[in-house]
Amino acid sequence: MRWALVKVCVAVTAMVVVAFAVPLALTVKEMARDRAIGNAERQAAAIGPALAITTDRTQLERAVASTQAGADGRIAVRVPATEGTAGVQIGDPHAPDADLERASELGRASTVPVAGGYALLQPTAVSSGSVAVVEVFVPDGEVSRGVTAAWAVLALVGVGLIVGAVAVADRLGTRMVRPAKRLAEAAHGLGRGDLTVRVPEDGPAELRSAAVAFNAMADQVVQLLANERELAADLSHRLRTPLTVLRLNAASLGDGPAGEQTRHAVAQLEREVDQIIRTARAQQAQSQPVTVGCDAAEVIRERMAFWSALAEDQGREVSTAGVERPVRVPVARSDLVASLDAMLGNVFRHTPEGTAFAVDVHSSQEAVIVLVSDAGPGITDPAAAMRRGQGAGGDGSTGLGLDIVRRLAESTGGDVRLGASVLGGAEIRVWIALRPLATGGKRNHRVVRRRRLKRPAAATEA
Repeated sequence: MRWALVKVCVAVTAMVVVAFAVPLALTVKEMARDRAIGNAERQAAAIGPALAITTDRTQLERAVASTQAGADGRIAVRVPATEGTAGVQIGDPHAPDADLERASELGRASTVPVAGGYALLQPTAVSSGSVAVVEVFVPDGEVSRGVTAAWAVLALVGVGLIVGAVAVADRLGTRMVRPAKRLAEAAHGLGRGDLTVRVPEDGPAELRSAAVAFNAMADQVVQLLANERELAADLSHRLRTPLTVLRLNAASLGDGPAGEQTRHAVAQLEREVDQIIRTARAQQAQSQPVTVGCDAAEVIRERMAFWSALAEDQGREVSTAGVERPVRVPVARSDLVASLDAMLGNVFRHTPEGTAFAVDVHSSQEAVIVLVSDAGPGITDPAAAMRRGQGAGGDGSTGLGLDIVRRLAESTGGDVRLGASVLGGAEIRVWIALRPLATGGKRNHRVVRRRRLKRPAAATEA
């Protein structure tokens, strides 16, 4: 797709360049020719006043020599002979005699091609009553002067446009192809049995929709497999009761061949059921690290809508940020809901009524950070609060329930930190890692904050 887009852009740009450059190049060539012929006409017109006054060779040679073309030997004057006067020929004409005669008879200027260039033939009436012809030779170099340079500039501009089009097309193609390639690789990984594979939801709108659908499908596959394993283990376990009854009944059959065969069959069936249960439990244990992800932005919007009723009753100003777009995290929805409820519940329990609070979400390629901040009195001893969160607090414990939040963050390789918020109160910062942290690396908890001196009324309210 990427190279196809590049080829299309190159073809379209090349056609546009040709459509404009070729006519422009021909126009430049014609303008150069017209410029040279126009200059020759001015040179020929400079001889006209002298011919109108006299046909003396000396005077005419002096007039020819005074012009630039005459000084270069490119002007020839032919005055025909009349009764009582001899003809005058100055310079060597390049045009054939027939063309000179035709120009004299027609009485108008003309341009004829000659060897090495063009000849401008300018008829002029002389004092003797005849018509003289002034010829100005225009060499090919004068006609094409500047054309090569102009064509080179046009060629460079055309090449530059094509190169620019290729660069833009390649950039657009990369932006389109990279998400599609990631989606294909994720599909192959899921087909090979990697249930943890997920696709970043970025790129064009269509590919974002495909990524969202793929992630939802992968989550559903994980859930279905887990349900299937649980069902297999449950059904196998339910078989134990009728097997126990069969074993007891088989024991009462005596020592005959029928009894031995029945007891052997019951024992074999018990072994098969035990093997099914062990296999199902082993698969459950192996799939335990596979976490069904969820959309943190959607969960936060849903929980803030739940808590907004109580916040309105208590006169609390509520705002959210960063929840406009999907933000996927590798944790179960129920665990994220429990953690958010624990943090938001503590805001209501441990800050006065009317205290504002906010929930912000910041995402990057490495982690998602959820910030719950309030404008309350704050936490005087964050270390002690964290210990109380582990359940070690005594009388007066704040009951922050940070053990729930901590387990959620640490299950992804993240952590939880307490500090002061920009609202003036406490801030709980939950770092949810999107990928395992490299050995020896350090987490970067820097957050690009939106400046919140005073939250406007138009802020997003839960």
